[in-house]
Amino acid sequence: MNFADYWAVVDEELAAIPGRPVVDLVPQRVTAEATSYTVRLTSTGPYRVFGHLSIPTGDGPFPALLQTPRYGSVNHVPHPNDRSRYVVLGLMHRGQRLADEGFSAAYPGLLTMGIDDPASYIYRGIAADCLRAAEFLMSLSEVDPARVAVSGDDLAVLTAARRPGFSAVRVTELLFYRAMEARLRSSHYPLEELNDYLRAGSSPEIVDNTIAYFDPARHAPAVTGRSLVAVEDPDWCASLIEALPAADVYQLTHLDGTDNDFLDAWLSELSGVPPLSRFITT
Repeated sequence: MNFADYWAVVDEELAAIPGRPVVDLVPQRVTAEATSYTVRLTSTGPYRVFGHLSIPTGDGPFPALLQTPRYGSVNHVPHPNDRSRYVVLGLMHRGQRLADEGFSAAYPGLLTMGIDDPASYIYRGIAADCLRAAEFLMSLSEVDPARVAVSGDDLAVLTAARRPGFSAVRVTELLFYRAMEARLRSSHYPLEELNDYLRAGSSPEIVDNTIAYFDPARHAPAVTGRSLVAVEDPDWCASLIEALPAADVYQLTHLDGTDNDFLDAWLSELSGVPPLSRFITT
């Protein structure tokens, strides 16, 4: 199946399944700045996924931020700085903690689950989870539709490409980008899962074929908003940066205060809210 048809089928499956959102107040997480909720949504499968939703106090509509899930079993509640300025939704995809009823994702192991067939690859469902979360966030009356951002890894690019309406995309990690080359440059997980899987006898051609559907550089031309690619080696990411229609580039320093302040300021300027540092300055 070609690239366009593959993703069109995912969209068709989502369109046929009602999201059935259930939103519950979390009283212990209500502050003067924001009100917090838990959210459950139905994605493809059907499968119920989970999210932390927070809405700022005051008169909206507010800018919004979708945080796509990182690779790992746990995703945290969005930071108070984000909750005070954005309608922020932090998603837990299928198999992650709080979205693991009936299926618990294995780490390591999730990256290669079902990878021999693009139709059964776990990330097909995970991508659908992100798309469903985007639909839900954009449907909220508290959200300003002109100021909706998404932040995360390759899933952020994929989500912005397939759901028009994102004004900003902030990419802070990469997993699928040039993955079959990147696995040869490091023995660190999660990319080492690909090497483990291939050593067990799978075909590199089969694995590469599946991963290609998730390559952010292939999705990037469909992104319509401004984007920031924050990476350690901008030269390595040149094809992704060039494929994004309006990309800014930031070279990570791995100094937490420096990096976090830049990433926050970039998005806050586009969203029309004040920048906030996560660190005490003297």
